[in-house]
Amino acid sequence: MEREITAIKAQKRNRQRVNIYLDGEFAFGLSRFVAAWLEPGRKLTAADIERLQQEDTYEVAFQKALGFINHRPRSVEETRRRLLEKGFSDEVVEVTLEKLIEKRWLNDLDFARQWIENRNTFRPRSSRLLAYELRLKGVADDDITHALETYGGDESGLAYQAGIKKAQQCRHEAQPDFFKKVSGYLGRRGFHYGIVKPTVERLWEAFAAPGAERINDTEKME
Repeated sequence: MEREITAIKAQKRNRQRVNIYLDGEFAFGLSRFVAAWLEPGRKLTAADIERLQQEDTYEVAFQKALGFINHRPRSVEETRRRLLEKGFSDEVVEVTLEKLIEKRWLNDLDFARQWIENRNTFRPRSSRLLAYELRLKGVADDDITHALETYGGDESGLAYQAGIKKAQQCRHEAQPDFFKKVSGYLGRRGFHYGIVKPTVERLWEAFAAPGAERINDTEKME
């Protein structure tokens, strides 16, 4: 049985969607994109209606994903989780992700690059900790390795940059306390002992306040 479109009205709360009226009664809502070819007087079969609603589901998922990745860079897995949380089926989610990847609006290697560059600029940490963070975002190990090799910075330089603020906070501490606090801070940023020890010594020489209590070199970091 066919039903006739008797009206198409823009929704008040979302001007990008319209309400479809069939035989004088509200039937369902659609995105403007999906409803672009509809007009009053057109007849719709049950199969037409089902297809329109299915297309609308895919369009809504796509727009939700765009809003999510436009807020800040996202990994493929982050976007997948978000869409699943919104209640979309596995099939809709995978089709949406494929479309975004095809358009290069989702790209895990580029996401990893941006993540690494942002961390290196604002919150430096070791490559080991960066890799751990990216794995939590669902980025594959191959992409992580490639991104770190290509965009990762020098570990010693990053450790020094990471420790500057802490060294300034501890500049009036006696040398043993300075070494303990700054080395602990760098350790929590994922830097290993071979990087931490010389870095803390450099930071002490650069930032310790004049007159701060010192110890002999042989006692450092013991």
